[in-house]
Amino acid sequence: MMTNLPKTAAETALIRQFAGLQQQGVFPPDTQRAGFLPSLPQRQAAIAALGAHGLPTRRLEAWHYSDLRRLLPDIAAFSDKIDGVELPPLLAEAPVLTLINGRAGEAPNSGNKVFKAISLAANSEAETQYAGFDTELEDKGAIISQINTAFARDGWHIEVAAGNKAVIELQNIQNSGQSHSRLAASVGKAAQLTLIERQAGDNQASFLSFASRLELAEEAEVTWIIVRQRGLNAAELNRFQAILGQKSRLRLYVVNLGGQLVRQEIHVDLAGEGADFQLRGINLLAGSAHTDNTMVVRHLVENTASTEIFRNVVAEQAHGVFQGMIRVAQAAQKTDARMACNSLILSDEAEFSARPELEIFADDVACGHGATVAEIDHNHLFYLMARGIPEGAARILLIKAFVGALLDELPENLAGALHKVLAAWLESHFTAA
Repeated sequence: MMTNLPKTAAETALIRQFAGLQQQGVFPPDTQRAGFLPSLPQRQAAIAALGAHGLPTRRLEAWHYSDLRRLLPDIAAFSDKIDGVELPPLLAEAPVLTLINGRAGEAPNSGNKVFKAISLAANSEAETQYAGFDTELEDKGAIISQINTAFARDGWHIEVAAGNKAVIELQNIQNSGQSHSRLAASVGKAAQLTLIERQAGDNQASFLSFASRLELAEEAEVTWIIVRQRGLNAAELNRFQAILGQKSRLRLYVVNLGGQLVRQEIHVDLAGEGADFQLRGINLLAGSAHTDNTMVVRHLVENTASTEIFRNVVAEQAHGVFQGMIRVAQAAQKTDARMACNSLILSDEAEFSARPELEIFADDVACGHGATVAEIDHNHLFYLMARGIPEGAARILLIKAFVGALLDELPENLAGALHKVLAAWLESHFTAA
């Protein structure tokens, strides 16, 4: 169904930019298409769907708290300027893959035997196993897939072979302009991957979409950490998708520390018996930032487990959103699924909207969800101040304890690096006096 609303400046810009890029021959013909990137017909179908449906509004249930038509009135233009630089890695020992303004850098250590990393634009092999990138384009709410499919021109493919262990940091740096990229990752049987996905940029106007797809084979273990440090004028639409095989385990951490407008979608399918998914989310929001975390977890077979915990701190005029859906299929008996969202509100104008949901079609399950919204406990604050700690420093300590506890399940080196990132954000936004 086509929308009857007039086109916004952002919608018009996207349609015109696509037409201009196509006319310039930027999108390669299918005979030269790199693996994991969309075909030209897929791109055309995606932009047609965007043109027909427009940006989603609050009338769509999945976008009720994030009216993208209102929140994204205009977008930054494409630019050929490469103005980003690689950041020091969070873990000194981690090889770094870069995407700067949507373009992949050089693969580190070509002699590496632990994992394979190939730039999508440089890979001429026509892979088809990740066709899931470009599905559901006709869904009115699938705007991230539509935009990313229409415009994505580069990214990375990471493969960790059976039995191997790898630690990788991916840096997606966008200081200005517009970019669209993707990441495909596959982890073999009993292999282990720790991947740090850093989304970073300065305070210039920027707009980007990013799509990632992860497949875990039997007994594979993955720790995936998304750290978002975008600037005050950045808009990011990000879609993470994972498929878990038998007895595999995925630990996903999402740490949101910046961006004027952020939509982080998480889609996880527990498709193998014994699969386990753990999600921990931290949102530190200030200014007039709007950050939306929307999650759909599907338990498809017997004996699977998932736990999702979000902790949020919202200050000034910021607005945070958590939408969590756990779906338990009829065949997914003995599912154990838990979900919680806890928020601290630090000002009268700050807001957090939470909607946890369950859809259960099996009868032998243990499932539950909950959400809380509160202020800093004044008794705890008084206790610290009575021991000579200034009020500002006491507030910072309480916030650190509230959100930092979610990181303690990580290995010490990873937890330490992320605690430093959180501390830097808190010190830049709150006075310790």
